[in-house]
Amino acid sequence: EEEKRIAATNRLSELRLILLGWRWPGKSLTGNTIIGREEFRLERAAEFSVKRDVERYGRKLTLVDTPGWFSAQTTPAAYQQEMARSVGMCPPGPHAFLLVVPVGMFTETDRVRIEENLVLFGEAVWRHTIVVFTWAEALKNMPIDRYIRRQGNALQWVLDKCKMRYHVVNNDAFGDNTQVPQLIEKVEKMVAEQGGHFIPITEEEKAQDQVIAKATDENSNPKEVKEKRELGARPKQNCSFSSMHSVSVE
Repeated sequence: EEEKRIAATNRLSELRLILLGWRWPGKSLTGNTIIGREEFRLERAAEFSVKRDVERYGRKLTLVDTPGWFSAQTTPAAYQQEMARSVGMCPPGPHAFLLVVPVGMFTETDRVRIEENLVLFGEAVWRHTIVVFTWAEALKNMPIDRYIRRQGNALQWVLDKCKMRYHVVNNDAFGDNTQVPQLIEKVEKMVAEQGGHFIPITEEEKAQDQVIAKATDENSNPKEVKEKRELGARPKQNCSFSSMHSVSVE
């Protein structure tokens, strides 16, 4: 019923979305939730950006999952290059960036990590970004607005940059037929507010993408590169995630 409703109110025949966030399965799991099946690998941390195309809710959805950034240290340049490359993977450009933030303790360090990684896309990225809170089950009965207030200035800064655009996803409710259509509606509303515009791919970005791809292919086994780009994965590294602390309900 939800699929019929959202298809009937469809304004865009295609939506191109890029997932951004920490090296934590919540990002890729959210991608799988949007697609409706497991397309992004959860057991490994991504090294390459990975693109998936599906037909859902009466439109084509293009979703690019990017390498997650590190929580307690600066993200390596190679990972940032792959994040930047994601724009060129969904021509003529993405409609929205979905900034995946796990529900939990959000610190100033988390805010800094977001700022230093989103700067890769230029200041305009904020006009096309929606915060997606994952692991909403950790909230229990706490309203999301109360959770946001409790996290203080660091999280509020991020939401202010996004003009308070956010969505909440319960990763335990994979079969929930409402949370994805509601997210798509928010994306379409944001696109409409931008006059239907998306972030275009520049000629410079196209050239950079070709250089990065060529350098990667020349320095790696072609078969290995192909397999890695299809999986977008490498073995996980041990990291501490300040954002993964549990949320207490007062």
